[in-house]
Amino acid sequence: MRYLMMSKPSDTAAPDENLHVAMGKFIEELTAAGILLATGGLEPGGVRITSSGDEITVTDGPFAEAKEAVVGFALVEVRSREEAIELTRRFRRIVGDGESVIQQVFGP
Repeated sequence: MRYLMMSKPSDTAAPDENLHVAMGKFIEELTAAGILLATGGLEPGGVRITSSGDEITVTDGPFAEAKEAVVGFALVEVRSREEAIELTRRFRRIVGDGESVIQQVFGP
């Protein structure tokens, strides 16, 4: 089962060297186990594209609710939803206060 683990921005202090080291170890462990498929950060603004009938509207960000935006992600392959939750718990313990969302990815 594949899950997309997403992180939202937080008001915590800038990452220090200990955080970088801990995250490096976590990423190495998941990569070596074949769990981590992709990871990355996302630009803060983005572009919103909406459609209504034949009308397509393109709006540049940032948007009013930036605190709701996703700032980073990891795509993982695990055996169960519970395993995805546990990986996200481990991630939150490393990075500290904040919010993450996980969603199962369907398809090939």
